[in-house]
Amino acid sequence: MVMPGTEDERFSVAVRTVDGAVLLTLGGELDHDTAEPLRQALDAAAVRGGRLVVDMSGLRFCDSTGLNALLHGRIALHEAGGSLELAGLGGPVARMFRITGADGVFPVHEDVEQALGA
Repeated sequence: MVMPGTEDERFSVAVRTVDGAVLLTLGGELDHDTAEPLRQALDAAAVRGGRLVVDMSGLRFCDSTGLNALLHGRIALHEAGGSLELAGLGGPVARMFRITGADGVFPVHEDVEQALGA
């Protein structure tokens, strides 16, 4: 099932269900000005509960606003009995997650295929 995503010039979020998990596919630049669609998708996932995989492979940039949105989403999903996992961290986004230690907070998979197979 494919759910509508959001897209603007700098950031996009696509939402779909794959093998019982909700998959958020992010693209572009995630920052203070573009984070609202991600927050909305995370809120909707938390209401549903279950497993959420966030594909970060198309993300070129993520600042602290994006990281905080993901951390809050992780907490909300955990409280709803679900989980939030990341896939495809690379480049400057992976570096930011390493520097902040956030890569130790989330289950991180090399890519979406590995995440969905886990």
